[in-house]
Amino acid sequence: MDKFLVRGGTPLNGKIEISGAKNSALPCLAATLLSAETVTLHNVPYVKDLITFRRLLEDLGATALTPELRTSKINASNVQIYEAPYELVKTMRASVLALGPLLARFGQAKVSLPGGCAIGTRPIDLHLKAFEQLGAVVSLESGDVVARAPKGRLVGADVDFEKVTVTGTENVMMAASLADGRTTIHNAAQEPEIDDLAELLNKMGARIRGAGTPTIEIDGVEALGSAEHTIIPDRIETGTFIVAAAITGGELEIKSCRPEHLTAVIDKLREAGVDIELLNQSTLKVRRSASGLKAVGVTTEPHPLFPTDMQAQYMALMTQAEGVSNVVETIFENRFMHASELIRMGANIAIHGNTATVTGPTKLAGAKIIASDLRASASLVLAALCADGETLIDRVYHIDRGYETIVRKLRSLGANIERIADSQ
Repeated sequence: MDKFLVRGGTPLNGKIEISGAKNSALPCLAATLLSAETVTLHNVPYVKDLITFRRLLEDLGATALTPELRTSKINASNVQIYEAPYELVKTMRASVLALGPLLARFGQAKVSLPGGCAIGTRPIDLHLKAFEQLGAVVSLESGDVVARAPKGRLVGADVDFEKVTVTGTENVMMAASLADGRTTIHNAAQEPEIDDLAELLNKMGARIRGAGTPTIEIDGVEALGSAEHTIIPDRIETGTFIVAAAITGGELEIKSCRPEHLTAVIDKLREAGVDIELLNQSTLKVRRSASGLKAVGVTTEPHPLFPTDMQAQYMALMTQAEGVSNVVETIFENRFMHASELIRMGANIAIHGNTATVTGPTKLAGAKIIASDLRASASLVLAALCADGETLIDRVYHIDRGYETIVRKLRSLGANIERIADSQ
């Protein structure tokens, strides 16, 4: 497995362009299965999860072209296979997003139970219960989810999620777009990626209202058509680079971002001593404040509050802050695996259930460490950038799933980081 070798101690300085949002591009790619016409997506980041999903679309019979960098033209008119096999979905939990579109358009779908990051259970029972409310017959057969619409078409219904679920909301939105009648989703996820997917679906001819609020209404239509859509910038990559500037004591101009998508993150980082200046609608200027970093606690919550996908990066920053901070994780029950690796580097972190207590600042030192999931990988890179000496990070395939050309971007800002291939 490839590794990152990081020599820390260099402040990051310069300008960086934010890539398209992986968590938006994935459901948008899945949505192309709903139409027999060509859907063109721009600003698609070149990351492992999206490469895998494009391969899934091709295996189902769709044509996936890349006429230019970060543009995907998908035509699913010749899809004749309605199954996403384990060999493809085992590395990517988002593969479950194929279930709703296949079921809605073809009346049947078979998707292996997904794999992906080891950050805790992400049960899809909420998806399956919702599909049953839309009239599907759902069963589990040898590790596969098998769903059928007995009448060939789903039927609109009230779907009330007992727990907020982003992929569940996306799956039901897509399925309900071709259902007979109106579907109302209650307790819907409100992430910007939900709104982006709804915008694409409406361009394709869907009738969706309320995306980005707790209640979404979808009036089903007979068919969806072609569309052209640009994926929103990645808010988590934006947040990661804000932390990168602060933790290394550098100054970054972060371009092509959407600050309004991470208001809670920006507010919390400002409270912790990070100067964040809005230069224009899509550009931030970031540096550590002259008074330094101070410990501020945080609790992860569904959007619009502080996202779980920024928790690991924030914890890395708190190791360099003055005082004691409590980082509380409420979304996933096993998302502190990066803490033990930060401790190996010298961090003072104590775990009690879903709370990590960080005492800082501590001088971090390079070590051999292991990444456990996508955002943990990012937090370890951030820690390594400010640590003394060399840090060797193993299992960096996790970071390849969600950060586009991360080594090249960091090196362009002055970071001393290199990828060491398997053969080296």
